[in-house]
Amino acid sequence: MIGKAMEAAINKQINAELYSSYLYLAMSAWLDGLQLPGFAHWMRVQAQEEMTHAMRFYAYLGGRGGQTALEAIQAPPGQWASPLACFEEVAAHEAKVTALINGLMDLALEARDHASVNMLQWFIAEQVEEEASAAEVIGKLKLVAQTHGGLFMLDKDMAARTFVMPPDLTI
Repeated sequence: MIGKAMEAAINKQINAELYSSYLYLAMSAWLDGLQLPGFAHWMRVQAQEEMTHAMRFYAYLGGRGGQTALEAIQAPPGQWASPLACFEEVAAHEAKVTALINGLMDLALEARDHASVNMLQWFIAEQVEEEASAAEVIGKLKLVAQTHGGLFMLDKDMAARTFVMPPDLTI
């Protein structure tokens, strides 16, 4: 049985992951409006990943005898100054999510909740990947900033991203 403090914290994290999915979907819509289908696709894949993160927490909470309590999802912004600004927000957002995951880990360690510590290890590693992915795109956007056609070429690269459902999770 999961402790009440961890149950409440995981419920907050489920909301944060759902917001992340919603944010990236909003970014995808904005990028589609700019006629950047590759960037929009990248964001839709990211939105799918965030939804699976929410579902991983959801399944874990239920598996530990906890009760999921869904709350309203905050509305995300709908436009950004540029594709670079959009991805800079992705990087900042992922840093915030990393801090939330680290907070969950601190709570699990304090409560000596070894099952949650074990589960959260996956998210710790995932956040390293999430932050690196955003930083990579930002680096590429900065590289092509002064070239004609660079954004077009990068947009084609972004379209190659794929989503693979984790084998241990079903939605």
